[in-house]
Amino acid sequence: MNSYIFITTEGFTFQPGSESAEPDIENCQVIGFAKGNNIDEAFEKLMAENKYLLKTSFDEITGYELRHHDYRKSSKTFCLSARREASEG
Repeated sequence: MNSYIFITTEGFTFQPGSESAEPDIENCQVIGFAKGNNIDEAFEKLMAENKYLLKTSFDEITGYELRHHDYRKSSKTFCLSARREASEG
């Protein structure tokens, strides 16, 4: 099995002690880690183990194989909005 990391570029963060109403940093956030024979299987495991993700406002989640020498070639983006619609329907 291969190991994958799933991240999103959606959202913002504040520096510790920030008093600003505006976010300080636009960044990537780690959604989680999962293993699978391929990225699709790993994403399904991630979603099965973290059902709360469908209740968040995140939509685009990109997965990367951790051991791949060229991570861009191993990446794939998933959209939670379509999954939310399917689970509500």
